[in-house]
Amino acid sequence: MLEQFMMGLGVVMQPSVLVYALAGVVIGQLIGVLPGIGAITAISLLLPITFHLDATSSIILLAGIYYGSQYGGSIASILLNLPGTPSSVVTCLEGYPMAQKGRAGLALFIAAFSSFIGGMIGVALVVAAAIPMASIALRFGAAEYAMLVVLGLIAASLIGTGSQLRSLAMVLVGIALGLVGADTTTGFYRFVGMPELADGISLVSLAMGLFGVSEIIRSVNSEAPRQTRIAVSMRDILPTRAEFKEITGPILRGAGIGSFFGALPGTGAAIASFMAYAVEKRVSRTPGKFGTGHLPGIAAPESSNNAAAQTSFIPTLTLGVPGDAVMALMIGALVLNGVIPGPRLMVDQPTLFWGVIASFFIGNLILLLINIPLIRLWVLLLRIPYRKLYPVIIIMICVGVYSHRTSVVDVVLTLGFGILGYLLKNVRFEPAPILLGFVLGPLFEENFRRAMLLNGGDFTVFATRPISGTLLACTVALLVYSLASGLAARRRARRAATPS
Repeated sequence: MLEQFMMGLGVVMQPSVLVYALAGVVIGQLIGVLPGIGAITAISLLLPITFHLDATSSIILLAGIYYGSQYGGSIASILLNLPGTPSSVVTCLEGYPMAQKGRAGLALFIAAFSSFIGGMIGVALVVAAAIPMASIALRFGAAEYAMLVVLGLIAASLIGTGSQLRSLAMVLVGIALGLVGADTTTGFYRFVGMPELADGISLVSLAMGLFGVSEIIRSVNSEAPRQTRIAVSMRDILPTRAEFKEITGPILRGAGIGSFFGALPGTGAAIASFMAYAVEKRVSRTPGKFGTGHLPGIAAPESSNNAAAQTSFIPTLTLGVPGDAVMALMIGALVLNGVIPGPRLMVDQPTLFWGVIASFFIGNLILLLINIPLIRLWVLLLRIPYRKLYPVIIIMICVGVYSHRTSVVDVVLTLGFGILGYLLKNVRFEPAPILLGFVLGPLFEENFRRAMLLNGGDFTVFATRPISGTLLACTVALLVYSLASGLAARRRARRAATPS
């Protein structure tokens, strides 16, 4: 494998190909910073350009846009509480509180460093385990995906910073919002009050409203001055030795979670980042620090979503199975260049396959070298008075949301979700689990129905198949552990309140 990887490096280091790798990651980062635009919009617009390029340069350019946007998405999340990409929603939970404390530079460095390490681990796994991981992904059927989603939904109740019961309620709200639109099985419309909702609610509208618009409303109504102490010296940007030690475990765990979810078709970086945050909060010795600007809460999701961005190419290139809409566009670009992705791609097109894999290594290195010097420039945005900044942010949100589906209704919904997010935070309901319920709910419904149809309505299929049974057992164990820890906490509180 190492010999083939070195061959791929030789392909990428050609000046013409290296230019496309550099252009891809720079465009991707800029797209990630702009809220609501997303990698899929940029790739769709640039797809015609690939008609004039060879297959290797085309995929390297488009892939750079994809994982470059993962880096850029964290910048707006940390500085403005605006998730530039769906996978950077979780970064808002810890990154923005750090920016309000005057530690935006450190948060941006941790995000860039974690993204780089997660991406490198993802590249290493792609090189070493592309074929074995693809074979594992092939063993996932409808029952396995359904149980995987259930595990994710239960874990989502651990994401909120308050009560787990309230977080679970927010997950259910997200599932309900995900049901709006046409039924994937029967085609009947559900909860559709106007024709514009026939395709469902846009994830971009929901994320921009709950996190971007709601924060603007809170900031405008707040009498407290915005944090103006901005750290721009390199000493303040770099973490201490203790902070490096604190984020090492979360980065490695996040990369492992992201690599696993990225290799599974239909999941992707957004789900991986939510799961990494939930796991990190569960294993942390200080879970109370989450939501206040805790470094592991930035490191784990950023490492996870970048690892997932790399390993998501495993099913795409080795099986010809797109994991999401972005990967479907990648396959389209290959087909337009006369290349059919699948098990024989490694044999028939070795320079293309290993050239694309090697470009991940070069692209992530370029992104790290670009990001660290620019951190001090990015944090200068926080010196702009918020009363002057929020009209620009509102315009950016509206343009990004409208460009996603060219729908005015989506813009109105974004404003409505912003008001909803503001009200939820006022009554101590965290909106973050709504996003995971919104993403995973339709995925569970689709795979649950498919499993039932394939097995004649037999519910035991979820427990009798090895992988789905293991996932079901993990879900039950998580529920039992959460219930037991909750009861134990109540007993301790009662003992403390009882006079001796």
